Amino acid sequence: MAVLALAFACAKTPEPAPEEETPQQQEEESSAPSLKSITIIDSIVTLEPGGSAPLHFTVEDPDCQLQEVTLLGTDGNVPSRFHLESFEKDQNPGSYVAIVQNDTKDESYNRTVKLRVKDKDGVAVQSANFMVVGKTYKPGMVHTGLPVVFVDTDGGKAITSKETYVDAKISIVGTDAIEGLQEMNCSIRGRGNTTWEWPKKPFLVKLEEKASIFGYPEHKRWVLLANFMDRTMMRNMVAMKVSSMTRLAWTPRSQTVELVLNGRHVGNYLLIEQVRVDGDRVNIDKNDGYLLELDFHNDNTFQWKDHNIPFAVKHPDPDDPSELTQEKKTFIKNYIAAASDAIYGNNFKDPSNGYARYIDVDSFIDYWIVFEVMTNHELGNPGSVFIHKDKGGKLVAGPCWDFDWGVLTFDTTGGDRRLINRHAIWYDRLFQDPAFLQKTRDRIRELLPQLQTIPDYIDECEALLTESAKLNFKLWNPAEDASMNGGQIINGDERMSFHEAVARIKKNYNIHLQFVLDNL
Repeated sequence: MAVLALAFACAKTPEPAPEEETPQQQEEESSAPSLKSITIIDSIVTLEPGGSAPLHFTVEDPDCQLQEVTLLGTDGNVPSRFHLESFEKDQNPGSYVAIVQNDTKDESYNRTVKLRVKDKDGVAVQSANFMVVGKTYKPGMVHTGLPVVFVDTDGGKAITSKETYVDAKISIVGTDAIEGLQEMNCSIRGRGNTTWEWPKKPFLVKLEEKASIFGYPEHKRWVLLANFMDRTMMRNMVAMKVSSMTRLAWTPRSQTVELVLNGRHVGNYLLIEQVRVDGDRVNIDKNDGYLLELDFHNDNTFQWKDHNIPFAVKHPDPDDPSELTQEKKTFIKNYIAAASDAIYGNNFKDPSNGYARYIDVDSFIDYWIVFEVMTNHELGNPGSVFIHKDKGGKLVAGPCWDFDWGVLTFDTTGGDRRLINRHAIWYDRLFQDPAFLQKTRDRIRELLPQLQTIPDYIDECEALLTESAKLNFKLWNPAEDASMNGGQIINGDERMSFHEAVARIKKNYNIHLQFVLDNL
């Protein structure tokens, strides 16, 4: 109950009145002092989960008669999560104590509120603003229904480098359904290629010790993707959902969050597992397995081109000569060369000695399907394209990564309808094999019932992100990405509203999925 109505004299309790008041009594009552002002004594009221706390206030004239007390948010509405349980006179004249009750188990919220007090004559006044906060409230806390990640660097030091870590502490305030994280030591640096140049920066967090976040397997390294250019804030989420429907060995698990950096809310981020060799991530032999990235940026420690396709080694550690030895460099380059020779050779269709001898065909089919239904042209650049090889095994496509640029838009194709990745990297040759083409056709139809659920998933994401989008786009303008793209916006929806942009990607998904089915 947020509105309390109570009629009593602010001075001493009156004697019982006769059934009918005399004119003299009516005159005395009408001359009772009117309410002039209210003063809040407690500037912050702190609530335990499910608990209550007192709020002390005074009125200017102790002889007035209070009729109604209301707790209001700054928007004039009754706040949620807590309510005004009761109030009564305190010991001193004109002093009162109200009881504020927490309705949830939330320990972290903060709300700016005020009291509205009305006397018996209908005169109403409002107090100055004060704060009602949860037990573990921290500066910068926001409430959008999403978990809130707090990162505080030592001394508030800025994060200005993709190479140099800054010492910090991290904690996460969860929700009723999502577990948080107790404060622990970590280090943090920037990450990304083009995305590091945007105003809203992506980060890599390295925990001091392995820990599970959101129930995901324990690990030290986690990524905070900024999704600056993505007006929908969900392109990566949708792509990972599609990937999780396939036979790909591992899809990074993720959760959309709010990020508070050094006490300042900096917007919506996607906290996601880093692409890294580990038993719970890219599960290959740590000594004799390889994780490769196909990346046109050419800013990797050990990289080369084969048939004009750029390859780079991510594991073994290319910065550690004891891990990525010369012998291992030679081996993986030779293996890629042998695979390429088979793919482009005259007998490339041969199931024993052609491309199937070197690549895991099923994974390459599913990988292509994810990129294609999401209209992600990065497969053809290529950029953020991963393949891996276990000890004694073939090349396996995946995992999927980086789906915020040019995804679910036809702007990057000049507006035409075509298969975006029909000629990407090795696929130009692979699709010349009728067997590979037919397997791809069969596979996408096998996946179709699941792929057709994605529009509903987009609706779910829209509902989840609506409040977050309101805050995020007060901080950031995705249309600024045009400054990094020759004056042209990248996804085509940067100047739209959040809901318009969401409707657009859902429409584009349906259009292109049907196009792929009809034209593959």
